[in-house]
Amino acid sequence: MSPRRNRPRGGADPQTSLPRDGNSERYGLERTESWQGEEWAVRMIGGGAAAKHYRCPGCDQEIPPGVPHLVAWPRFGGGVEDRRHWHKSCWNAKDRRSARLQRSRNAPRY
Repeated sequence: MSPRRNRPRGGADPQTSLPRDGNSERYGLERTESWQGEEWAVRMIGGGAAAKHYRCPGCDQEIPPGVPHLVAWPRFGGGVEDRRHWHKSCWNAKDRRSARLQRSRNAPRY
């Protein structure tokens, strides 16, 4: 019996098989989204690049190091201090969440 081949036998070039719509979910690429009448820059962060603890503003839970997530900040007028690290699911559900967060009794206030 011959060994299994892990490489494709030919066909589509990996570079041409990527989506070309400009809104692909590739890590490190920045895209623009509109939310609350404002343009937001959104960038995916891979697990290897996530080296610190962050607090997600959508669910108020901690994002530990090594977990893929995304960073969003206002496109115009936003500086480094305006960046917020979100879970991807929290960012996608931001319009369905209430404006007031429900914190548990023991939750930190930062």
